[in-house]
Amino acid sequence: MECSGINLKVEEKQSFDIIGDVHGQVRELTSLLKGLGYSDETGVWRHPKRKVIFLGDFIDRGPFQREVVDIAKGMVDAGEALAVMGNHEFNAIAFYTDRGDGTYLRKRNNKNVSQHRAFLDQFAKDLNKEDPWGKAIAWFKTLPMWLDLGSLRIVHACWSQEAIDYLETHHRGAMLTDDLLVKASTKGTKEYEHIEVLLKGLEIPLPGDASFNDKDGFERKNIRVRWWDAEADTYQKAFLGPESVVPLIPDLPIAQGRGQIYPKDAPPVFIGHYWREELELFAHNIACTDYSVAKPGGMLAAYRWDGEQTLDIAKFKTAARL
Repeated sequence: MECSGINLKVEEKQSFDIIGDVHGQVRELTSLLKGLGYSDETGVWRHPKRKVIFLGDFIDRGPFQREVVDIAKGMVDAGEALAVMGNHEFNAIAFYTDRGDGTYLRKRNNKNVSQHRAFLDQFAKDLNKEDPWGKAIAWFKTLPMWLDLGSLRIVHACWSQEAIDYLETHHRGAMLTDDLLVKASTKGTKEYEHIEVLLKGLEIPLPGDASFNDKDGFERKNIRVRWWDAEADTYQKAFLGPESVVPLIPDLPIAQGRGQIYPKDAPPVFIGHYWREELELFAHNIACTDYSVAKPGGMLAAYRWDGEQTLDIAKFKTAARL
């Protein structure tokens, strides 16, 4: 099966366990894999009948990022898993990449260094001169930004057909090339706009001077929106974020268009990214598997997909924060 710029052979009746953002929490990942029936066989986690799909964001925040990357890469290399790129992998690539003039595609300012510090510390060169940082970046660049498997779709934050069509027409589809990386790291380009949507979600500006502080304390004047929900016609109803922030969002009619709405008859799409707190289906054909494993009280989640086109909340499996 050809899937948006990469060739994948997927058995027609293949079942998948779709795992959300791990963020360096290796104990939770191995606990979840064991609970799903996988076992570590000579360094690769395998299941006799199923495969994993990782939704990206393997890194940042947690204490065992190298171990998580090793597990995910090992499974992908062995054909036991598929994986897509998360916004944290994209940011890591841009942070690493020199523009050629001594500056980097992602600025190495205090804010960005602080957000990336745990990754930088854990992927520093070893005493034997191994370069785990460079090796990790090289693997991240092999990850597609989305997968379309026919009856199943995978993307880190938002399935935007407009973005996908543009990247397939003007670039190598789901794969991140050097040219696309530069353009996607440059505000004002179509590439920047489309990859922001795919990897970070659809955002709209709040009206007037309205703003709120995100989970890291940074002021935000844009909100991520429920891109599948045609009935969410006010900023507050459309807001996709922590419940504690909802009262801070104006309950006013949205002043501009929302962009595409995911069709109700489209194949199921699985996303991560959104730091949800309680298991939920966003729609009958949309499920998020990111349940905030990197914060106290969070959990790592997987959805056990067996070909169904109408999703079932009972098919979630979780591993609590250890």
